[in-house]
Amino acid sequence: MHDHGSQEGMKYRDSNQYKVLLIGNPNVGKSALFGLLTGTYVTVSNYPGTTVEVTYGNAWLNKARTLVIDTPGVNSLVPMSEDEKVTRDMLLSDRADVVVQVADTKNLRRGLLITLQLAEMTVPFILDLNMDDEARSRGIVIDQEKLSALLGIEVVKTVAIRRSGIDKLLKGVQHPRPSQVKVQYDAAIEGAIRDISSLLPEANISRRAIALMVLSGDESLKGWLHANLQDHVVADIEEIRQATQSKFNNSLGYLINQRRMKKADELLDEVLSLHEAGKGSAIAFNVGRWSMHPVYGLPILLAVLYLVYQFVGVLGAGTAVGFLEETVFGEYLNPWMTKIVHFLIPVPFIQELLIGDYGIFTMALTYAIAIVLPIVGFFFIAFSLLEDSGYLPRLAVMVNKVFKIMGLNGKAVLPMILGLGCDTMATLTTRILETKKERILVTLLLALGVPCSAQLGVILGLVSGLSGLATFIWLGTLVAMMLLVGYLAAKIIPGDPSDFVLELPPIRIPQFSNILIKTLARVQWYLKEAVPLFILGTFILFIGHKVGALAYIQKITDPIVVNFLGLPSRAAEAFVIGFLRRDYGAAGLFMLSREGLLDPIQIVVSLTVMTLFVPCIANFFMMVKERGTRTALYMAAFIFPFAFIVGGALNWLLRALQVEL
Repeated sequence: MHDHGSQEGMKYRDSNQYKVLLIGNPNVGKSALFGLLTGTYVTVSNYPGTTVEVTYGNAWLNKARTLVIDTPGVNSLVPMSEDEKVTRDMLLSDRADVVVQVADTKNLRRGLLITLQLAEMTVPFILDLNMDDEARSRGIVIDQEKLSALLGIEVVKTVAIRRSGIDKLLKGVQHPRPSQVKVQYDAAIEGAIRDISSLLPEANISRRAIALMVLSGDESLKGWLHANLQDHVVADIEEIRQATQSKFNNSLGYLINQRRMKKADELLDEVLSLHEAGKGSAIAFNVGRWSMHPVYGLPILLAVLYLVYQFVGVLGAGTAVGFLEETVFGEYLNPWMTKIVHFLIPVPFIQELLIGDYGIFTMALTYAIAIVLPIVGFFFIAFSLLEDSGYLPRLAVMVNKVFKIMGLNGKAVLPMILGLGCDTMATLTTRILETKKERILVTLLLALGVPCSAQLGVILGLVSGLSGLATFIWLGTLVAMMLLVGYLAAKIIPGDPSDFVLELPPIRIPQFSNILIKTLARVQWYLKEAVPLFILGTFILFIGHKVGALAYIQKITDPIVVNFLGLPSRAAEAFVIGFLRRDYGAAGLFMLSREGLLDPIQIVVSLTVMTLFVPCIANFFMMVKERGTRTALYMAAFIFPFAFIVGGALNWLLRALQVEL
């Protein structure tokens, strides 16, 4: 199982066992291959000095215990993001016995760019052409023998999710060798490579590769250069780079990359043949194309949202919650527990703690298992289907123009969609964004207006009993506030946006086994992470009730909650406990609604405030870890009053206009 403690990862890194490094573009099936090689036991830990997680696992290859390392996906080994820097550093500082480059067969041009960089590094590697079935379904066939001869390395074909070709891959791993292919650059650049190489120390990768990184303007290499060379030598290297740059109008990085791309195209021309694609593939291709279109993509998005709403909001929050809460817990478990506790524990205080209004069984477990778990489970299934179908990256392309309003590009939609699963994990994934400005902006928007799966599930359950207008007002207010805050924050936060480059996986029918594994893993995470916090939250409410703190909080918050937001006094409990778990707060509102204490306007106002509310404590700590304490506190100090101001304004507007919901 995954272990997020870093000690295990450090133990792996420090070992002298045989090392296999998996490298490749994002979405090429590296993780699937890693799972096949290592089985189930893996450990995930942060790479030293970074927040980037690297996955380690043990495998038996060639009758020897082997350390397999799954590196972050990269588009180039000249780093543009922290993920790419970590992968480059693992090659530079932590030499592997063999590198397995995993490439997407149908997008081989991008894979060959990394192949050429690995060749320049003179590291021993093999090339795995994965997803060969998808390439063939599109009529793409690669001559692997010819490619192997041109590169001078082992080339194998696999379909990792079906275990196809794994035996050939394991044989290939035993015969890694540096590639013989060479990219020839302009004479002035070649001269600079020779001059810089003569000043560089020995390293795990070739001096030529390091010289090319320097010429490409790789700022992340400066630390390594200063650690291994005297300052005046580093200054001499920079002088050579600047002198070479002065001979060209375009940047050296651009020229070097163009030459590599030209070489990749030459190789591709030699080995690629196109045949007529299958009918199913053509349909999938068209659906994928339409889903990115600014006009046709909208009805597809609305259809997807409607299906998710029906599945999660109606089936999950309605049918499943009704059965568990009213039948399983209401008629059987809670009455039985009440009898058992009264019989076994005659102490009134403990009885109340376990089965009272704020009881561990009657409140915490009823909320966590009967209300939130079925909703979360259904949402996880829906999310896994969207994830595996290849739809989410296409949504990123479709919303790119909208995100530009906020100084972001479409890639930012991916952490936000992940935020619908868990804001804490989504905050961690903001590192896929290239600039600090984008990472801060997306962290702010995640904390402000993206409800996590458990909270969203409960919200869908609440709005399922309201009119379409009520749902539209709640969602419209959220979107408008996020666009407004994003637009203003983009003006205030310094920095430039990055270019929009995104790998598009094919549209495919999700595999049942994958959906099952992902859903079970996420439900297990929910039970392990969320249920203890529900119990803690209920205990805090119980103690607060006993010492009179809840009544006091209700009293001092009444002017805001009752007078300004127009909500019943008990809603204060939901907001207080919402900081521990936002879904717990939403579940509190759900119960108030079930008891008939909230009218439709109050439901819309309370849900708007709860969604815009300061994120749960786990997400807040992740914000501190990723963005720093000061930035996280600034965000919280803005979000908290902003949520109440928007809620109060919405309440006043709906009442003044006498809107019927």
